[in-house]
Amino acid sequence: MAVFGVLAAALGAVGLVSPAAQLALLGLPAPGDRAAGDLTPAFMTASSMAALNMGVYYVLAALADWRPFFRWTVPFRLLTCAVFTLAALTGRAPGAFVGVGLWEGAGALATAAALRYDRRRAETPAPGTLPAG
Repeated sequence: MAVFGVLAAALGAVGLVSPAAQLALLGLPAPGDRAAGDLTPAFMTASSMAALNMGVYYVLAALADWRPFFRWTVPFRLLTCAVFTLAALTGRAPGAFVGVGLWEGAGALATAAALRYDRRRAETPAPGTLPAG
């Protein structure tokens, strides 16, 4: 959670400081290469600010070891995976969005696996102790 949070916050900050760099990461034309009236820079500012905020939320949740938050992220990151991947596959977004979708899907699966591992570890009695009950 903390790693994802730091990466999201860092990429959000990059998008706020240098929208052209962020657009290049996504394979999109830089703001100077766009037609008059193109609002991509405004959308970049909004999405970068959201990524920065989200990254901070993830880091704070990790520092607090807030398990409910971790569980809540799994289905929504899987939804993000599906939406971004489908957007790229249907031509609604550039192909680089498949990578974003796969990143979200992998993060969701890693989070689910870690939560499952922690739950099983908590349910297993320590060696040399009797099970509760």
